[in-house]
Amino acid sequence: MADYIGSIDQGTTSTRFMIFDHGGNEVARHQLEHEQVMPKAGWVEHDPTEIWERTTSVIQTALRRAKLEASDLAALGITNQRETTVVWNRKTGRPYYNAIVWQDTRTDRIASALERDGHGDTIRHKAGLPPATYFAGGKIKWILENVDGVREAAEAGDAIFGTTDSWVLWNLTGGPRGGVHVTDVTNASRTMLMDLETLDWDDELLAIFDIPRQMLPEIKPSSSPEPYGHTLENGPFGGEVPITGILGDQQAATVGQVCFEPGEAKNTYGTGNFMLLNTGTEIVRSKAGLLTTPAYKFGDEPCVYALEGSIAVTGSAVQWLRDQLGIISGAAQSESLAKQVEDNGGVYFVPAFSGLFAPYWRSDARGAIVGLSRYNTNAHLARATLESICYQSRDVAEAMAKDSGVELEVLKVDGGVTANELCMQIQSDVLGVPVSRPVVAETTALGAAYAAGLAVGFWANTDELRENWNESKRWEPSWDETRREEGYAMWKKAVTRTLDWVDVD
Repeated sequence: MADYIGSIDQGTTSTRFMIFDHGGNEVARHQLEHEQVMPKAGWVEHDPTEIWERTTSVIQTALRRAKLEASDLAALGITNQRETTVVWNRKTGRPYYNAIVWQDTRTDRIASALERDGHGDTIRHKAGLPPATYFAGGKIKWILENVDGVREAAEAGDAIFGTTDSWVLWNLTGGPRGGVHVTDVTNASRTMLMDLETLDWDDELLAIFDIPRQMLPEIKPSSSPEPYGHTLENGPFGGEVPITGILGDQQAATVGQVCFEPGEAKNTYGTGNFMLLNTGTEIVRSKAGLLTTPAYKFGDEPCVYALEGSIAVTGSAVQWLRDQLGIISGAAQSESLAKQVEDNGGVYFVPAFSGLFAPYWRSDARGAIVGLSRYNTNAHLARATLESICYQSRDVAEAMAKDSGVELEVLKVDGGVTANELCMQIQSDVLGVPVSRPVVAETTALGAAYAAGLAVGFWANTDELRENWNESKRWEPSWDETRREEGYAMWKKAVTRTLDWVDVD
């Protein structure tokens, strides 16, 4: 068998290709950013053609740097930004419209109408999700209703939908010349169109959204011994590689963090934050504002589910300090600036740029900085930004404890923000539990590699994957209980100041 596994990580701000060995160690990588298109307030788009071009480039560059070929890869996994919606022409391969990104809020009227018309409980029960702008179903409906010719093309079988895993896979396997149109259970579950129990598209949900079934990809396991398809000789790999793993990015990080037992949880810090708690093969329906979602499905084994808390704006709040306010020159400077002060100086920043996701689900909310006085400096704002990441994560952890009855004992963390050691210390202080970062921080790409490798026997079982996991650093809480609870009470007070800002029908 070949010595390595490849992993495509198509993310919100960039696409990377990584290669791993049997020990789960990084062998090579290349990464390129793509443009964030914001045509109106609340609208966020990507160019699918640019994403595919970036995917091709990162694959070719990483292979060349590592002096590897397609024959050196035992399998390929794909992980992706979930919910981001692409609709393209099956015959030409051309997108009908830009990809509508998961952060986009243009479907707020569609989401509120679903609740108003009495469909909310049906969607919650069948799909495990609240009607919200976050998910793909409303985005597909918007494209069908607002882009000329798409509905007719969809009903004729020419216009097809996919999250970015499907778009990348379709292009890798031939595009208009026989490309494979599939997704996995984790990505399908983010549409509001899949039944959690049957793991298939649901006719009642499709009727609610008025979406033709023939638009949708076939739903497969996250790890498939029978490959979804193979890369092509004339594609970016220059040869055939079986594609055997697909996982939405947060589920991929759950696998990469080897959270295979009920009660194990991880938190990924990226553009947003995503905390997942493994609940085993049991579907736990949230009463506290969380999402019920598949964590993974390996081959013919039963689906493993999770509770998820999705937070829209965390790392992107740091980017906002850099790009919009200009008070830092790079993400790393947020740490050095925040270290200049001992606390937040009474300032709380709730970065509800796209409304509030879990556990609030308020599309009417908008960002607010509260508690300002003339005493405050840019260092206090930098500190408040880091604290906002951590307080939002506590909101989710509290909801998980209510739903599952399981109190967090340690939080496994991954993603770019974990390089900010002050932020991780604050996270431990805010939660009151240890925070643990693994040696391999890119757990999203690693998880997709694990799913692909398990399918072809590159790794025999999940016990082998556990042996690969090693801790890089652990942070212990330093705040006393009084400071922790007073800070959290002020955070919740700040959250109330963001609500009812935008009128939603």
